[in-house]
Amino acid sequence: MVQGSMANDLVVLEGLKKYYPMTGGVFRRQVGTVKAVDGIDLAIRRGETLGLVGESGCGKSTLGRLILRLEPPTAGTVEFDGQNVLKLSARAMRPLRKRLQIIFQDPYSSLNPRQTIGRIIGEGLVIHRVGSPAERRERVRELMDLVGLRPEQINRYPHEFSGGQRQRIGVARALALNPDLIICDEPVSALDVSIQAQVLNLLMDLQDQFQLTYLFVSHDLSVVRHISDRVAVMYLGRLVELAAKQQLYSQPLHPYTQALLAAAPKPDPDSPKQREHLAGDLPSPLSPPTGCHFHPRCPRVMPICRDQIPAFKEQQPHHWVRCFLHRQDTQSE
Repeated sequence: MVQGSMANDLVVLEGLKKYYPMTGGVFRRQVGTVKAVDGIDLAIRRGETLGLVGESGCGKSTLGRLILRLEPPTAGTVEFDGQNVLKLSARAMRPLRKRLQIIFQDPYSSLNPRQTIGRIIGEGLVIHRVGSPAERRERVRELMDLVGLRPEQINRYPHEFSGGQRQRIGVARALALNPDLIICDEPVSALDVSIQAQVLNLLMDLQDQFQLTYLFVSHDLSVVRHISDRVAVMYLGRLVELAAKQQLYSQPLHPYTQALLAAAPKPDPDSPKQREHLAGDLPSPLSPPTGCHFHPRCPRVMPICRDQIPAFKEQQPHHWVRCFLHRQDTQSE
């Protein structure tokens, strides 16, 4: 069963995996496998913002690229609006790509410095042959105005804009083809805090205006709390918790989620800390721990955690967790 699946799902992932072979030696033989995404079952509902959080290297961005079919998965399925996109040919996938867009993390490296922002924003329109040149230019001006840029700046280059303005250019580019789903891959992590709030509010306003669906990838829990409807927590390629935002932040069930929340900055530094802090570093995905991947860092580890993988189960209504602490039995995956 796909976690959180409902009738109005736009994206459904089942058993999604992405393994990267590692080679070494003179003959470049395979010496190991990096399990970047290791069996994800997940549904994204129409019109929602699903926050995806976890430490760097846990597979969040890879999952986004798999949904967009920017990389082929090792196993599993990706359904978008009822279609298995992994079975589509490049020709059949082309019209579907208009409905799937991405906002990249770094507004400095994601824009071509040799192109004007007019060409950058309108590139998708040209590729998909939408409208005449005059109509495309007018569409670009409309998009610039929509995201808070002055249309008369259409012939300027990326280096003439600040980081926040560059990210607005990225947002305009993602909106150009009227998509249904936008993967937001840490879109504000490279920006100042004051600019972050402006971009987040812009994304929320655009979602209301155009009924967009977001997968919002971030390691910043405060940002995810501000923008998300539901939150999925990822650790070493696996989902460990999924719940509505209010439920996850007020009553986290997995020790990893509890540790992430405890490590987040508090408005009052003298307030009592009721949860365990996260110790140690994220293990290498090249040689992940056996059993529950989190057990070497878990303050409540049990013997079963070292040997068996806990299943992802619904412990409370619409609240899923992968942990033996919340199981009445010891059945595992």
